[in-house]
Amino acid sequence: MAAPETAPTPGGDADGRVPSVVCSGVSITYRVYGVGREESDEEGALRRLLSRSTRGVGRREVHAVRDVSFVAYRGESIGIVGSNGSGKSTLLRTIAGLVPPTSGKLWLGGKAALLGVNAVLMPKLTGRENIWIGAQALGLTPGQVRAAFDDIVEFADIGDFLDLPMASYSSGMGARLRFAISTAVTPDILVVDEALSTGDAHFRAKANERITRIREQAGTVFIVSHSDKTIQTMCSRALWIDKGRLLADGDPVAVNGLYARKYGKHRHVWRERFEEARRLEETEGPEAARAYLARWDRSLDS
Repeated sequence: MAAPETAPTPGGDADGRVPSVVCSGVSITYRVYGVGREESDEEGALRRLLSRSTRGVGRREVHAVRDVSFVAYRGESIGIVGSNGSGKSTLLRTIAGLVPPTSGKLWLGGKAALLGVNAVLMPKLTGRENIWIGAQALGLTPGQVRAAFDDIVEFADIGDFLDLPMASYSSGMGARLRFAISTAVTPDILVVDEALSTGDAHFRAKANERITRIREQAGTVFIVSHSDKTIQTMCSRALWIDKGRLLADGDPVAVNGLYARKYGKHRHVWRERFEEARRLEETEGPEAARAYLARWDRSLDS
């Protein structure tokens, strides 16, 4: 399995955009081991029990990500949408360098930093101590940590809890501190996995400002969220991952709309509409099907 490759920044595209992540045919497969099919005779079962080999142990392959390709550019904020188990978090962990791809290629135009609700610091240590640990883990020198310390504390806004163990923090307080530490220095690529879902409206507003600043400084941000509003307000682009495959890539409102048609509360209605559209396409042509769907989606007129 190949790890993400960090290469010199390539030239821009025709519009002058510079790639930060190039994902080409990436697939990620896990092997899950469990009890295999038992033999019918007792002697065979005993032989397997005494054997040191893995013979008789069942193995199942889980295809978490399947042949995903896209290019992310500097200055973009990209939302990743999908149902639980769709592979979106696995894909982002691959971008962050934590999970190597099974096949395909992944190029990074810089260093990626992962921010997630499970990005554990040290729960028995205070917030103050964790700031020092986390910031130095990002590569800051002690002098740089001292220079950034007040800004981290102000952004986290945890008050007197700064000198209490993180184990006593609420999920929102922990998310604010992790976000403040992770963004103390502008990363080339910031990967945010559900961390924004635990904060209040004030925190999300501040996080949005910080993400905007990262984008303005030519960073790239990836955000996983189940909140349509978060994706639409914080992202300039969205990817829809479904059962490991990339089904849509484009404007966040449009991508969220497509996702809702399959998994939203009106999915049954949309299934009937698409079936009728397919019938019209076969009997009257694609224009008739398009006009039929345009009754509910005016964007199809353009």
